[in-house]
Amino acid sequence: MADPALVRELTRNAAHVLPEGELERKLDRGRPLRVKLGIDVTSPDIHVGRAIPLQRMRAFQDAGHVGVLIVGDYTTRIGDPSGRSSERPVLSDDEIDRNARTYVDQAMIVLDPDRTEVRYNGEWLAKLDFAEIVRLTRVATVAELLTRDDFRKRYEAELPISVSELLYPLAQGYDSVAVEADVELGGTDQLYNLLMGRKVMEAYGLEPQVALTTPLLLSWDGEKMSSSIGNNVPLTAPAEEQFGRTMRIPDELLPEWYRLVLESDDDPLAADPMGAKLRLARWVVARSHGEEAASAAEAHFTRVVREGRAPEEVPEVTVAADGGTVYLPAVLVDLGVASTSEGRRLIAQGGVRLDGEAVTELEVPASRLDGALLQAGKRRFARVSVRADTA
Repeated sequence: MADPALVRELTRNAAHVLPEGELERKLDRGRPLRVKLGIDVTSPDIHVGRAIPLQRMRAFQDAGHVGVLIVGDYTTRIGDPSGRSSERPVLSDDEIDRNARTYVDQAMIVLDPDRTEVRYNGEWLAKLDFAEIVRLTRVATVAELLTRDDFRKRYEAELPISVSELLYPLAQGYDSVAVEADVELGGTDQLYNLLMGRKVMEAYGLEPQVALTTPLLLSWDGEKMSSSIGNNVPLTAPAEEQFGRTMRIPDELLPEWYRLVLESDDDPLAADPMGAKLRLARWVVARSHGEEAASAAEAHFTRVVREGRAPEEVPEVTVAADGGTVYLPAVLVDLGVASTSEGRRLIAQGGVRLDGEAVTELEVPASRLDGALLQAGKRRFARVSVRADTA
């Protein structure tokens, strides 16, 4: 009989494990299970929210099972409709291929490479002839496909639903046939697709997989973490950026992040929320970059953000002086400010400093600027060097 403690660890944070009791029955067979997770390559990065199912896969790997990571180079060309109110834009072949090349390395930040089987679903989906596709479509009726919430809402609102979108859950289900999955992992928005995988496997004479979903992670804006929105914390972002983005999480979301990301039962709000948030940010950075990088990122955050001081190392910016003065908004653009108009607004609000003193004028004497530490907002710093404009 499956060890209850092991089952609890494998299903930690699971929102669904379906059908009930089926995972225990598969574990009782005493052979390594094939645990599938498919990731479409819709963006260049995997973020900490998309890594939560990867963490479940790692738990299965640590228990001796095989993780089957499917890179959706082919299904990305269809576009997953899950959670969408309109058809997902289809990427170019070059974008898909470029993203696909980076995904495996990113996933291995979480997974055990020695227990990971990497597959690309173009291996089998690109080979299906029209007769096989017709056979696959017989697995489900149009009425069944339209019961899924996102399709139903779009149908009732008379919004377009392409035939390719209807095919997506069937194509994902065929992935489970191709790799003979015992378990499939995904976010809660994937539940319909995972259950469709059970139907497809049964239609092809295979024992259906277990569907295990995990909750979607909310970001600092209260929305689902998403690369397209930009509220994400990429697994391969620079350490200082990862740390700073994680520290943006509001206190009220800390318990959920502790539970899903840190996989900790501690209550982060019980004593010191700031200390708890620092611990979370250190963990996120250490997983990707190591403990030394995490400590350096924390020191940078403390110095620049919490204490408002310049970082230990700042970039240098060289500007030209025109008639003994420099137009400061143009210099701010070199620091990363969006435009000169944004630079003027920042100056008017007192958000620009030279050697710690607020600047209010737009034209600054070259002698004052040369060698000064320029600060725009809280986190942009540069050491300025002025050269004479001989043009």
